[in-house]
Amino acid sequence: MEAVEPAVVVSCVCCGLEEECTREYIGGVRAYFGGRWLCGLCSESVKYEASRSKRTAAMGVEEAVRAHMAFCRMFRRGGHALRGVSVRAPPRLGAVRLS
Repeated sequence: MEAVEPAVVVSCVCCGLEEECTREYIGGVRAYFGGRWLCGLCSESVKYEASRSKRTAAMGVEEAVRAHMAFCRMFRRGGHALRGVSVRAPPRLGAVRLS
């Protein structure tokens, strides 16, 4: 039987989300993003942004990480990315009885 590597809790440098991952996986993510840990959602956003750049030379991963980190900081502070957005709790749904 193979020994299972224990999971480690790591926090995303962009959004602060914490995930449990193996050290091997964490190392791979950090290698791709220049030593930074990004959660799955942020890493997909950065990869998308780097690939869709309209510039003659595609935006590099490092530049895309910096841009996404700036966006997340602004979002957490309630900057202009949130102006005009109303955050409300969803309406309560009645109990559903399954027969």
